[in-house]
Amino acid sequence: MEFLWVLLGGCIGAPLRFGVGRFVSKKWQGAFPLGTFLINIIGSFCLGLLYGAQTSQSVWLLLGTGVLGAFTTFSTFGVETVGLLEKKRVALALSYVLLSALVGILGAYLGQAWYTGRT
Repeated sequence: MEFLWVLLGGCIGAPLRFGVGRFVSKKWQGAFPLGTFLINIIGSFCLGLLYGAQTSQSVWLLLGTGVLGAFTTFSTFGVETVGLLEKKRVALALSYVLLSALVGILGAYLGQAWYTGRT
């Protein structure tokens, strides 16, 4: 049954990521990979909320592993960073890596803190 929760969640998260990424790419033409950045920050915040909620195993598998695991994308983040480096956009690549890590961790913290009332 656990596999089915993850499968169902992934079926929701992957198209959601696709849609959000496509929407942002139509609005943003800059070199900074804003779509992936926003997707990962939103996902970090939502996973923090879920962590703060201390949900059941089934809910965690459905929403955390399934939906948010398929919504967020570390692999695309990695490929986009390599692409920026190949284009000699070292400062932009470095800022992308640092901002993604720092704001992602902050997002997860704020999500968890907001849910538990510690903000």
